[in-house]
Amino acid sequence: MDSILTVLWGLKTQAIFDVWTIEHVLSGISVGRAVKKRNHNVLKKILCKDHALHSWYFAMTGVLFLAYCWETIEHYLETGLAGFTVQYWFQGVEFWANRIIADPLMLIIGYAIANRWPRTVIPARLGSLTWLLVHIFIFPHSMYLHMLF
Repeated sequence: MDSILTVLWGLKTQAIFDVWTIEHVLSGISVGRAVKKRNHNVLKKILCKDHALHSWYFAMTGVLFLAYCWETIEHYLETGLAGFTVQYWFQGVEFWANRIIADPLMLIIGYAIANRWPRTVIPARLGSLTWLLVHIFIFPHSMYLHMLF
């Protein structure tokens, strides 16, 4: 039982979900809203009409595209492409299920939250910014919060 919980929640190198799952949901709310708004404006210009039916699929594809772009960049940063200090901060290479499934899924869930409750966008952006500032500039590495608790 303990090994199943370790695979579900734990350090990013061993588990599907980690403390950064929270930030991925917040980013999904923020990025999802921005992608939806951008896609809506572009499609409205192209189609010259409202297209609410199509916008969900285009926005979800855009969110996934950005998620996988970030995961690709993050992988190279974790392997030391930007130097040892950045590699140390990332604390190892993410578990494959975390990178390929869980993190993009959290962004999609965040997008769904922003789509359903637009009032969550500003608090999510503030929360995401605070999370990133604290974890990047105050904590010594990315898994520090997990190690505290």
